[in-house]
Amino acid sequence: MRAAHLGLVAISACLSASCGEESGAPDDGYILEGSPLSEATTADEGAQGASEELIDAVSAEDVGTPMEERVGTLGLLNKRNNSSQDIQLAPGETQTFGDIRISLRACERTAPWEMQRETGAFVQVDVQPRGSNEFERIFSGWLFKESPSLNVVEHPIYDVWVKDCAMNFPGEE
Repeated sequence: MRAAHLGLVAISACLSASCGEESGAPDDGYILEGSPLSEATTADEGAQGASEELIDAVSAEDVGTPMEERVGTLGLLNKRNNSSQDIQLAPGETQTFGDIRISLRACERTAPWEMQRETGAFVQVDVQPRGSNEFERIFSGWLFKESPSLNVVEHPIYDVWVKDCAMNFPGEE
């Protein structure tokens, strides 16, 4: 309902802008009080104020779980010893497992009512080379559960992938 109202406000603003361009009246910055143009300007300002209030109301509404309350689940495979483990991280959290360090910066999931389900996480992977005390970044980007080949952590020993992003939407239980 709110999205439809916002769309109508945007369409009316576009129509009023295009009508003003075709009028052929010189634009010298002056509008005579009481003229039809001054009434249209007042109406446009009122519509703009209403649309700004609507945008504020929509952005203030809870659309999903805040980022700091989400939990991402990543899979980590060590190809050298064939061990796999699940890692649960909150956005902004970093964990180190031997010579690999994994950071989760963000995780997102499409709303359950959207047709194409997507789960993604922005992940940074650092590896400590042999004989070094410093970690080197080997990957920084989005990983997607439904499209694992879209962005791949390329490393001869480790593989990292997204398994889930735990978050709630309004109406979900």
